[in-house]
Amino acid sequence: MAEAEESPGEQEAGMPRPLFSGLSDISISQDIPVEGEITIPMRARARELDHSTLNESVRHTIMRDLKAVGKKFMHVLYPRKSNALLRDWDLWGPLILCVTLALMLQKSSVDGEKDGGPQFAEVFVVVWFGAVTITLNSKLLGGNISFFQSLCVLGYCILPLTVAMLICRLVLLAGQGPINFMIRLFVVVVMFAWSVIASTAFLADSQPPNRKALAVYPVFLFYFVISWMILTFTP
Repeated sequence: MAEAEESPGEQEAGMPRPLFSGLSDISISQDIPVEGEITIPMRARARELDHSTLNESVRHTIMRDLKAVGKKFMHVLYPRKSNALLRDWDLWGPLILCVTLALMLQKSSVDGEKDGGPQFAEVFVVVWFGAVTITLNSKLLGGNISFFQSLCVLGYCILPLTVAMLICRLVLLAGQGPINFMIRLFVVVVMFAWSVIASTAFLADSQPPNRKALAVYPVFLFYFVISWMILTFTP
């Protein structure tokens, strides 16, 4: 027995002991109880359900989105420096305005050969291609705004021009003439300035101070092209 037992000195001088050699001497007499709860507290669960949109009805979802779009329309109609369009961006409003404007710019065909399809596609492409071009220009100039945020602002700011198109359609119902043209010109110029001011109010702070003019100039051209399409429209 004395030979089998080794002293600590001999163990240190000899080969090192295995890393887990001492675990064989440990015996667990009983299970160690695991305490605690893994269930979610009721207050945290209720808070999570309040912010969740998976259990809400379709009607509630549609009404919530329509209210959000309406609030953004109000921000455009009353332009001021705000980050509402940038923080909660969406593309529903720009899509609705683009489709509405394209439908109102369609000319009624006399014969059945032309159904107005290319005119609708033309307006749709001009609006979205122009918005994408301005967004890329803003990013190349060093703007700190995201791609979809810029599309959201530019799309929502078409609202004044859409109102101008509606007014021009109503004025054209009385016929064409110099007085009607002057009325349409005044409406289009006012709404054009409104769109430019509203868009620059949201996009001004996202550009470097020494490059704001380079960022605003394409916006000016974008809304000018749409305004020219509205002014030169004849049913």
